Amino acid sequence: MALTSLATTELLPLDASRYERHPLHVSERVWSETNCYVDVWIEVLHALGLDPLAAASFALVTDFETDQWTFFKYEPEDLRELYGIRVFEMNPWRPLLEHVVEHLAAGRLITLEADSWYLPDTAGVSYRIDRTKSTIVPNLVDPEARRLGYFHNASYFELEGEDFDGVFRLGDTAQVGALPPYVETVRLDGMHRLDDAELHARSVERLRRHLRDLPTTNPVERLHERLGTDLDAIRADGVDAFHLYAFATVRQLGASAELSSSYLGWLAEREAGSVDDLRRASDDLLGLAQAAKSVQFLLARLARGRSVDVDPSFAAMAAAWESATSTVVERYGR
Repeated sequence: MALTSLATTELLPLDASRYERHPLHVSERVWSETNCYVDVWIEVLHALGLDPLAAASFALVTDFETDQWTFFKYEPEDLRELYGIRVFEMNPWRPLLEHVVEHLAAGRLITLEADSWYLPDTAGVSYRIDRTKSTIVPNLVDPEARRLGYFHNASYFELEGEDFDGVFRLGDTAQVGALPPYVETVRLDGMHRLDDAELHARSVERLRRHLRDLPTTNPVERLHERLGTDLDAIRADGVDAFHLYAFATVRQLGASAELSSSYLGWLAEREAGSVDDLRRASDDLLGLAQAAKSVQFLLARLARGRSVDVDPSFAAMAAAWESATSTVVERYGR
């Protein structure tokens, strides 16, 4: 189908130059970005007038998954229960651009994996430097002008021209035999905005459900044990390998802890009676997030051939995890 036959489509009236990101993404946070999927959902929910913290209890039950920390994500059931949003994988059987235009016109959003090579908001990191997949959510598509407005990471952006072609695999950017990306459709027709009391009540219900999946042994200790066997490899493989390792481990650990800290703070503002325990648990998790950032800096030094000692930081993080999760379980059960 010719681009000129596809209409300009926009779901939310947003201006990338004036967009105000959610406070979870301000630069003052320890981890101003988490991972592409969580970050893009924070901004999508924010732009829809919804509170992304209400559905953040999933971050409390992240774990060490053999060789990496959980790549945590908003859970479809949480999105459905708290906001009435339905998310499920879709089959990209047509050209991506046609799917996006038609779904936007139908009042739906789409999440899709794009090549960061063509995402100018990643300038200095991936844009025209490295080919890495990252989740975006298109909101504005102008096929004739080859212009795209999209949520990505911690904000809302626009791109055009060759970058537009690259995101949608058009023209010279199309690769023969390339597998289609992972794509989800986001149904908004059942979306609701609950009053604060009901939102809080449902959030606690989802928290109690997630707590059933809380690790039974301290995952920070298990990561520490694994790191001990990886130190020589980090030193030998250098800085590029360090970035991959750190993203898969201490960044996801630290970012999930800080998001959990913010979620407990959100709960503390709404719970009746004393919330001193919740505030202490929130502080424990914030301290864990800060220690994880320190470990990331230590690992960067190690990758440059310097000697480091991560044991004190890991001891503090393990203790913080134990204290915070015990407090949450004591209050809400398991």
